[in-house]
Amino acid sequence: MPDKEMESFETGSNVVKKLDFRLGAFGATLPMLFFIAWAIITCSLNVSSTPGLIIGAVLGIALGLFLSKSAWKDYAQGVFNGMAQSVGVVAIIAWFWAGMFAEVLQAGGLVEGLVWLGAATGVQGAFFTGITFLLTAVFASAVGTGYGTTVAFCTLMYPAGVIMGSDPIVLFAAILSGAALGDNLAPVSDTTIVSAVTQETDVPGVVRSRFKYAIIAAVPALILFFILGGAGPSGAESAQGVQMMEQNTEAAGLILLIPFALVIYLALSGQHLITSLTWGIIAATIFIPIFGLGSMQDVLWFNVEEGQIQGAIVDGVMGYVDMAILILLIVAAGHLIRLGGTMEAMREFLAEKIAGVTKRAELSIWAIVAFLNTFITINTAAEIAAAPFVSEIGKDYKIHPYRRANFLDAQTSALGYIFPWSGGVLLGVTTIAGLSEKYDFIQAIQPAQVVPYVFHGWFLVVVMLIAAITGLGLRYEGPNGEELKEKPE
Repeated sequence: MPDKEMESFETGSNVVKKLDFRLGAFGATLPMLFFIAWAIITCSLNVSSTPGLIIGAVLGIALGLFLSKSAWKDYAQGVFNGMAQSVGVVAIIAWFWAGMFAEVLQAGGLVEGLVWLGAATGVQGAFFTGITFLLTAVFASAVGTGYGTTVAFCTLMYPAGVIMGSDPIVLFAAILSGAALGDNLAPVSDTTIVSAVTQETDVPGVVRSRFKYAIIAAVPALILFFILGGAGPSGAESAQGVQMMEQNTEAAGLILLIPFALVIYLALSGQHLITSLTWGIIAATIFIPIFGLGSMQDVLWFNVEEGQIQGAIVDGVMGYVDMAILILLIVAAGHLIRLGGTMEAMREFLAEKIAGVTKRAELSIWAIVAFLNTFITINTAAEIAAAPFVSEIGKDYKIHPYRRANFLDAQTSALGYIFPWSGGVLLGVTTIAGLSEKYDFIQAIQPAQVVPYVFHGWFLVVVMLIAAITGLGLRYEGPNGEELKEKPE
């Protein structure tokens, strides 16, 4: 690459702001539509994998090149600009740190300790699934990342739950549901912050105002997890499961709940996710040799004989490299939708349909957020894309910023853990696939299998739809920003 072009790329000065496509605004969606179709087909054929999905994303973006009426170099630069967005990079870093933390805890025997605890207390089957939903929500609310929580709980709670007789699919759905609930309520969550900032309001007020919607969805979800979360094929019946049960006559691994609690404490104290998880990793690394849970080789080892660096730290990062590549490609495809004018076309279409009716305005907000989350499968990226539309429509009808932020964040948090091609589901599937190589009682899961059981996510989407139709919780913005039950003149 010539020096001038390299300098332009590195400094980010060559930013493409608009692309023209054959078939107009619809043509801009075809790279993402191709990927979604590819994901559905591979899932239905039971051949879905992260590398396979990467191929689908690459082919979809390549297809877009031939649909572009703009110069191909501009199209290519638009793809690079999309990959460079911070939302994808932030998510990847969160996975790497959460992956390292979870793998270190697993290496120290926390999974085995949880199995011992479940057997000793009788917390098994459906009850274990319900408790997992609650614990996942608490952890996600504290650390502020549903994706990072999905990594940690799929690594730690999932194998323990399968051993204890939880239904594997429903247990996975409980983890996704808890991640969605925590992501929605966490004051430090990127989705919470984006929803508040883009609607020009405060985070504490937004969180307080959305609590009622989250709880309405969470209660029936919890009940269903307690009812349907058991009767799974017990992992204790496998050879490795039997060995794990027999060997865990003591609770030694539970000492690693201290680093786990430390992460929650630091997060609740306002520390950044990376800071909190780094201290958790350090504490767990110290605890493992001190309490005889393993050696430093289990955490990090320079294996000179084989010429490799090994250990939980390495596994925690490398397990998500393929997923990181996939997410960058998905974010890029989503960026093409924005550059192609699809969102502007949607705004104009909805403006005609609303015709001065507040209920239609809220239904339009609900629809546009749901639509963009279908195509842009990283929740923060979808939220950023939808935010200008939500703000513009909401301000026109004097809908209070809290209400606008709730429509924006609730659906984004929910749908990011439902669709088979969404980031949260793919991340969990990738984690479980890695576990299936370690434990003979765990089988890989196809993304489509979990979709019907992400109860909290589905309920939250329905709750917000009902709120839009009925006006439940509707508040208008007064002259000084106050909440009003009646629309001001």
